[in-house]
Amino acid sequence: MPTILVTGGAGFIGSCFVRQELARPDCRVVNLDKLTYAGNLDSLADVLGDPRHAFVEGDIADADLVGRLLAEHEPWAMVNFAAESHVDRSIDSPEPFVATNVVGTFHLLEATRRYWRGLSTERRAAFRLLHISTDEVFGAVGPDGAAFTETTRYAPNSPYSASKAAADHFARAYFQTYGLPVLVTNCSNNFGPYQFPEKLMPLMILSALEGRPLPVYGDGLQIRDWLFVEDHTRALRRVLDAGTRGEVYNIGADCRRTNLDVVRAICRLVDRLRPELPHRPCESLIRFVKDRPGHDRHYAIDASKLRRELGWTPREQFESGLEKTVRWYLDHPDWVRRVTDGTYRRLGLKNT
Repeated sequence: MPTILVTGGAGFIGSCFVRQELARPDCRVVNLDKLTYAGNLDSLADVLGDPRHAFVEGDIADADLVGRLLAEHEPWAMVNFAAESHVDRSIDSPEPFVATNVVGTFHLLEATRRYWRGLSTERRAAFRLLHISTDEVFGAVGPDGAAFTETTRYAPNSPYSASKAAADHFARAYFQTYGLPVLVTNCSNNFGPYQFPEKLMPLMILSALEGRPLPVYGDGLQIRDWLFVEDHTRALRRVLDAGTRGEVYNIGADCRRTNLDVVRAICRLVDRLRPELPHRPCESLIRFVKDRPGHDRHYAIDASKLRRELGWTPREQFESGLEKTVRWYLDHPDWVRRVTDGTYRRLGLKNT
């Protein structure tokens, strides 16, 4: 059975990809995750018992471990989601972002290069390494509002985006120097079920539900391009199947919204879905707070290359995806509780 090695497969986007892959009848997944605070085996509860899913707790910086997994399972592809990804955390403590996103990616590439070099000619031609990145490596959209393309100059403005930019450059260099069949994708802001509650949407949903203040940075008019996570992971599979090695593909749904618009939309949904809340309307909970350093004003992705060359289009509209997301958090209080009280960390260790 064809095997994919997924790194960071217990995180938000990675776990969605794993669940989506295992819904296919002809796929096996080896899932390597370090289980940092953002890695949650609770998000894989539906597939942990699937014999086609092998979970391994470990670090992509452990090149020997990665090499052993490659040699043992002989995957036809690797998908690298493993990353530290929260901008605020990178501002407070940038070192873990360098360790995972830069050094870890380097060790992953080295282990994969050694494995790939030892394959037969036929299997070398079939192998792919897909490296998942972000639109934040491009910095902020200019005054003309033109969306980022695959050739937009990198201009990262936070330690997080700088570390991802470095990882992207290493991935490109391994294709150019060694011929390693790397593909890179840069995506816009993801949203959907199972996202860690420190991110904007789940933070606002849960705070609105509980009647806590809804902190909005600055004036709240920062613009983001939103992408439903299941559309993102479908695009990744399409890139794996049909993308040209060495190429970069932007993934976005052309859904630009200000942060304030997103928060207000969440408030309206929570008001409608939980009419019994005593603190309604939830918009009264919005509080404007001091902006964070290096906060990019505007992101936007041009995904026309992906649409044109590989035929991908998003299935979810922003409004329908947002309602699905809000409903999921309201309907899964046990998942939320285990994350917020830290129980999920103990569950994760037990499950491994």
